[in-house]
Amino acid sequence: MADMIVTDPVTRDVLATFEGVRSRLFGRLEGLTDAEYHWEPVSDCISIRPGDDGVFRVATLFPESGPEEPDPVTTIAWRIWHIGNLCLRGYVIYCFEDVPELGDRHEWPGTAKDGVQALAEDWEHFISRIAALGDKRLLAPIGMGPGGWADETYLKLALHALKEVTHHGGEIGLLRDLYLREGV
Repeated sequence: MADMIVTDPVTRDVLATFEGVRSRLFGRLEGLTDAEYHWEPVSDCISIRPGDDGVFRVATLFPESGPEEPDPVTTIAWRIWHIGNLCLRGYVIYCFEDVPELGDRHEWPGTAKDGVQALAEDWEHFISRIAALGDKRLLAPIGMGPGGWADETYLKLALHALKEVTHHGGEIGLLRDLYLREGV
């Protein structure tokens, strides 16, 4: 996306912000090992795991806590899946027309390298769709999507995606820091 020239000011600023976040997140993911990717810092972590067929899938889409229990802890693998598949890929599937076949949304790569690559692909699908809108369409109602998204703007969708990426991206960074210090 860095080589794309965008003249519409709102679209340009949204894409520049996403690029800054992408750079930081993927910088933090450099050198991610399979052990880190699947590390479970507590016993009841939510992750992606292989099924009987050997395909890695997410078991819990939306981890929830109860009034008397803490929020669930998820692995780096789950968080990368959440950003790429559930959020970015999901937004493309449900909020844009002419969507390419993007596969089973519960499947996710079992290795760190492939998981980061899948995240990069989902990122590119989403960002290219946002870039193609231009300011006029970015600021207009989506017209489709689950829940109340049809009445929201693509700008709101992009900002929501940015919130999800930064929130979970920061958690990924923290998990990597904790992993490196485990047992220290």
